[in-house]
Amino acid sequence: MLRLENVGLRYGEGPEVLRDVSFALRTGDFYFLTGPSGAGKSSLLKLLFLALKPTRGTLRIFGEDVGNLSHNKLPPIRRRIGVVFQEFRLLDHLSTYDNVALPLRVAGKSESTYRRDVMDLLDWVGLAQKSADLPPVLSGGEKQRAAIARAVIAKPQLLLADEPTGNVDPVLAKRLLHLFVELNRLGTTMLIATHDKGLVRQAERPVLHLEQGIMNLQ
Repeated sequence: MLRLENVGLRYGEGPEVLRDVSFALRTGDFYFLTGPSGAGKSSLLKLLFLALKPTRGTLRIFGEDVGNLSHNKLPPIRRRIGVVFQEFRLLDHLSTYDNVALPLRVAGKSESTYRRDVMDLLDWVGLAQKSADLPPVLSGGEKQRAAIARAVIAKPQLLLADEPTGNVDPVLAKRLLHLFVELNRLGTTMLIATHDKGLVRQAERPVLHLEQGIMNLQ
């Protein structure tokens, strides 16, 4: 599904933030991504979501060499990827319900086919009573849960999550982990960046560790 070979990334003329990163994810894999702040985790996830292109090396996603893709070839690939960003990226003029439903709406599905699924998922993440609220009135933890629900609602082939439990309590973090595990059981490949060692221990999944731009399997 995804393969990096000796990938390097730098911003402008600055030093490399990723250096000779090589790893592969097969369909159905579930990996955690760990490392100290500033190690390059967020930059790596942006590469995998195709928001950035490698400065050097090869990145292949769904069999496509990203370095050779034209700009108009990127959106169809991105639609196969669910992403949870640290900054949430909810649309402030849309309700919680509409934010979560957005990937399905963009895919051309009618509301009658997905309304029950969206409400069930909002209930699972504890936001059923907030479905009509706009993001500006939500707490940080509520925004986090809405962003996670939006990322998983379309059952993406690949899920990339950057600190998805960073703004929630341990009980809810465990519930969200269960959601990720179930999604993975249904076939979604997972890569979750986290500082939460307890979350990693609970899941008992392999760990990719990034430090000073260099990747190691732990």
